[in-house]
Amino acid sequence: MSGEPTILDRKLHVAVLMGGWAKEREVSLMSGRGVAEALEARGHRVTRIDMDRRVAARIAEAAPDVVFNALHGVPGEDGSVQGLLDLMGVPYTHSGVATSVVAIDKLLTKQVLGPHGIPFPGGRIVRSEEIFERDPLPRPYVLKPVNEGSSVGVAIVTEESNYGNPIARGCAGPWQDFDALLAEPFIKGRELTTAVIDDEDGPRALMVTELVIESGFYDFEHKYTEGRTVHVCPAEIPEPIRDLCLEYALRAHRVLGCRGTSRTDFRWDDEEGEDGLFVLETNTQPGMTPLSLVPEQARAQGMEYGDLVETIIAAALRDFANTGPSSQAADHG
Repeated sequence: MSGEPTILDRKLHVAVLMGGWAKEREVSLMSGRGVAEALEARGHRVTRIDMDRRVAARIAEAAPDVVFNALHGVPGEDGSVQGLLDLMGVPYTHSGVATSVVAIDKLLTKQVLGPHGIPFPGGRIVRSEEIFERDPLPRPYVLKPVNEGSSVGVAIVTEESNYGNPIARGCAGPWQDFDALLAEPFIKGRELTTAVIDDEDGPRALMVTELVIESGFYDFEHKYTEGRTVHVCPAEIPEPIRDLCLEYALRAHRVLGCRGTSRTDFRWDDEEGEDGLFVLETNTQPGMTPLSLVPEQARAQGMEYGDLVETIIAAALRDFANTGPSSQAADHG
């Protein structure tokens, strides 16, 4: 569909890097399997690599044309693997080192994107010890790890919560796993998300999906458990809100220097109109599982899963051919 000659007119040897040891290991394995099967169905040679401490040697042994990075979380999404592959001179999909370092850090993302007119909730970094003494913000507020994705370790603290007031040390929550957390005001309303993909004409925002959950909020379990969340695609929202989501997602992709694909998540208080729309984060390596949002939006626009995979690979090869590993850096200007 993309018309990319580097992909559609010749067969490649692709190493699909997946798994690893992050909290999102199982999701990464599902993403990697989907990518590998799609590539094999199109006649490409695939080497599956479940990441371990020998990953550099295993990639060198495989000697692929390109690495499809299907890792989620640290160290596959924070710049570590990207730096390794840059040093090896191996083309790879998705964003490069600088972009990955910034985008996985929710506070850095705010600092980089905020000056470009992208609205974020307020908030600050707090020590976990601090929340056992007093609330860092007026309730309700959200606590989340600074450097995790897929809603891992997110807690919403309300007046009616079972965490206690202040939060009790013995209560299960992200404060037991992380020394520092990002505290943000809770934005009531609706969950929205927009994917961006790079094709030969540059990045383009696809559409807006609304995530309607059965109860609670859009956490890790809701994301990856079938039936727990309904995807309304395209979202049934006013045209000005749709246009803002597309604009903000595309702007975030460009300012951060994302490549291949990204997904920007929003919270919208529909009682406040355009003033109620806030960006939560931009994910540089969105999931590629059967329940994932980027493949769903691409499919809704007529792009098959295999087309999407090849388009992401084409972006990596095109970028590498133009300027090599050094091009895979963020443009924060």
